[in-house]
Amino acid sequence: MKKGRVFSGARPTGRQHLGNYLGAIKNYVALQDAYDCIYCVVDLHALTTVETTRDLRNNTIEMVFDWLAAGIRSDESIIFVQSHVPQVTELHMILSMVTPMGKLTDLPTFKEKVRMQPDNVNYGLLGYPVLMAADIALYKANAVPVGVDQAPHLEFTREIVRSFNYRYQCKVLVEPQMVVTEVPKVIGTDGQQKMSKSLDNHIELAATPEETQARVMTMVTDPARVRRTDPGNPDVCNVFSFHKIFSSPDEVAMVDTECRRAGIGCVDCKKLMAKNLNASLTGFRARRRELEGHPDDVMDILGQGAHRARAIAEATMAEVRDAVGLP
Repeated sequence: MKKGRVFSGARPTGRQHLGNYLGAIKNYVALQDAYDCIYCVVDLHALTTVETTRDLRNNTIEMVFDWLAAGIRSDESIIFVQSHVPQVTELHMILSMVTPMGKLTDLPTFKEKVRMQPDNVNYGLLGYPVLMAADIALYKANAVPVGVDQAPHLEFTREIVRSFNYRYQCKVLVEPQMVVTEVPKVIGTDGQQKMSKSLDNHIELAATPEETQARVMTMVTDPARVRRTDPGNPDVCNVFSFHKIFSSPDEVAMVDTECRRAGIGCVDCKKLMAKNLNASLTGFRARRRELEGHPDDVMDILGQGAHRARAIAEATMAEVRDAVGLP
């Protein structure tokens, strides 16, 4: 017996990296055992910040390749593209009528985006949280996986749902609950900032073993360790943080001990981590190559997912229109 319905969406950023996997995709896969899951490629959201949409379609397909290869089961979960279900824009418009302008302009995320792109402060950027609320409410998701730092985003959605139900004296929309997930902050190869394509400090899941090792060998380790003979401090070494995820307990203990007494150098430490990382990704990469050989199958999965999503969406919108009193 499933606990309820989960909704989560991600912007189409193309091939996914380790940060995407550890921060979201791994959890997407695990949630399928307990919930009916709906996973959406939020391409409309992406329009608020991208300068060109030239790669949007390809980035969508590449990301879905990674989702499926990682273990999202399309026969159980609904996987689709946001813009393929037009009811979301209708609900977005209706929800905007119960959303105070001041609330949107006060959101920290809006202020951050304005700082990041001062020459492109568009209406879509301002209304981003309302569209996000429409995404969740349209499918009557009662659970949304978020990290603790993302809780304010979900609370905003809850507020809009309450406002709609109060304004129209109904119980049509479901107030989603937060499923707290442990989302690690995955630091990139620079050892300082969150792993990101824009910073070119990422390691792609679909990279070849040789490419993966080359990226790992560039990783910053303990900045205080200058010579091979210097003792290191694994507690401040980003490579060691990856060992704790991808290496065996015995290897983690060995690296911890030997690094502190200079029994192992940073080069050997990185080589071991690269070997274990590549071993962990072997199955994923084989499944991805199979999917790449049948791209039409992936398009069919997205088409079927959109069909299933539209059925849920239209049922919700029929109730919404009736509650609002639209003719």
